[in-house]
This record gives sequence, structure tokens and C-alpha cells, in this order.
Amino acid sequence: MSNQNKLTDNPNIGVDYSKSKLKEIWLAGGCFWGVEAYFARILGVAQTDVGYANGTTENPSYNDLHKTGHTETVHVKYDPDKVSVKTILNYYFKIIDPFSVNRQGNDIGTQYRTGVFYHDEEDGTIIKKFVAAQQAKYHATIATEIKLLDNYYPAEDYHQDYLDKNPNGYCHIDFSSLKTPLPKAENPQYKKPDTEELKKSLTEVQFRVTQQSATEPPFANEYWDSHEKGIYVDVATREPLFVSSDKFDSGCGWPSFTRPIDENMIIEKQDNTHSNNRIEVRSSIGDSHLGHVFNDGPKAGGGLRYCINSASLKFISLDEMEKNGYGQFVELVNK
Repeated sequence: MSNQNKLTDNPNIGVDYSKSKLKEIWLAGGCFWGVEAYFARILGVAQTDVGYANGTTENPSYNDLHKTGHTETVHVKYDPDKVSVKTILNYYFKIIDPFSVNRQGNDIGTQYRTGVFYHDEEDGTIIKKFVAAQQAKYHATIATEIKLLDNYYPAEDYHQDYLDKNPNGYCHIDFSSLKTPLPKAENPQYKKPDTEELKKSLTEVQFRVTQQSATEPPFANEYWDSHEKGIYVDVATREPLFVSSDKFDSGCGWPSFTRPIDENMIIEKQDNTHSNNRIEVRSSIGDSHLGHVFNDGPKAGGGLRYCINSASLKFISLDEMEKNGYGQFVELVNK
């Protein structure tokens, strides 16, 4: 095992998850020895085990996988209050080659194909949108399967926690990426003011939209037809959200974007109000209501349409970004 594959400390040791309401996801990323050890070391992952998923036979064995259609898979139980499914997926895409078919690292065969499996439809919606955003970054087609879990059978005992029991065992995973922070919206310079301060700093419509989840009228708001280059930030906290290069004219009467600057900068929630079944979009730090996301956006941009209230946003023009602390995003605006 090389230095990059050396196991890191497990931050979950000693954490009490007994009262946590855990969620589940199944991740196939090649040889499951390394994938399990990797995800076990992400804070918020309460439990992992390895097994064989989505094949055609019952109770397969390791030696039969080349003919049963199962893929080596890690079953992850996680605390959503400590780690989000998006964060798990961000880490997952760090360690797989999403374009490779039936191969990861030195391992070749259908049992080494990549896949993200779920049994909760709400999670499935989030997963599909996340992968669509990943696909928009590339010309090559992502080969990773995104499917409901059809079946999962635990692997033999000797495969469970294999690298913890055999630290010098074979592993194709680079554990050093666990030490590389994901892009995070959690920045001390972006803090949500208290309610009284927000009432003073925001206009009436801005307060109603961001704090009370109201919706402003279409075609009668500040940015719906704006084409100026720059960045759009949360009007309440100034956290960065969208850039003008991802903005497009959807004809809906509100500002529309193909993607946020980073998936970690927004929160998506199921919204069943007004007899609709929609996905609400909120800012990560301020928890401001922004709007909704739909899957009728430009296919070339990933297929998503983030339909956002102008009242939730403050626009910083390109020539003002540097002095206002958004210089790191200039390259995105100019792409």
C-alpha cells in the first residue's frame, strides 16, 4: 500500500450514533475493500458493510460475481445531521473514474462497475440532480449507474472491514483526498443576522421572500432580464450562489440558472405546498428561501433550471467582485 493509500484516522470512533435517525445509500466504486474504508472515515458515517448489489441471483458468492451481474457495493448508513448526501456524493466522485465501464483501478469486470443505489425516492431526486450537475462539467458520458436498489446481499465475513484487519492489503483508493477539504459554504464572513436586523436591512419584499418563503411576481422583478456579468449572492448574508455565465433566459419571468456555483452552497428540500410537488432551493448559511429547481433546463447545461427570486439576490458586477471579496469567482464569470 503506497503512502496515498495509507489509512487515515477514523473520526467516527467514539461518536454515539445510537439516537441518530440514520439514512442509507449504496455505493459501488470498484473493489469494495478500499471504498468501505474510505467512507467509514467520513465524519457522520455511522456504519458501513460490503456486499453484492443489483444482480440476477440470490445470495451470490464472491467467486460467482462474473456471472451473476452483481456489483461490489458498500452499504453506508449516515447521520444526515452530520453529513449530507451531497457531501457523500462529492467524496464518491473524488475516488471513482465515472467514465470507465466495468473497470476501476486494476480491476476489470461487471462486478467493478460504478453505481449509486437508493431506496428513498426523495434521495433519488437529489442524487440524479447531483449527477446531472457533474455531467454538465464534461463532454464524455458518465457511466455510473443511478438506480433504485433492487437487491443487496452482504459479502462474506472476511471481506467486511478488510483493510482495517489487513492494513497492507490491496487498495485502489487514494485516502489522501479525505484530507483535501470539499468546497464549503461555511465561511465565518457569511453569517445570518437576527430577525430584527434583517427587518432593518432588507426591503419588505426581500424579507417576505427570504424569510417567509413568499414569491415575487414574474417579469416584475429586478434581475429577470439582466445580462450584466457578475455574481449573485444571498441578499441576507452575501454568501455566493450563482454567476452570470450560468444564467439563461427561460421565459419564466424570474432569474434562471443552470447550476449554483457549488452544490454545497445550496440546500434542496421537498416542497408540497399549494398542491404542488416541487424542490425548494435555500441558501446553505442564511437558510434564505431562493426559489425552486426544475428539470426542464437546457440539456447542454445539465438539464436543470434554478428558478430564483430576484428579491433573494444581490448582484455584484464583475468589476466590483474583487474589492467585495469575490475575486476567486472571477474565472467562473469569464468562462
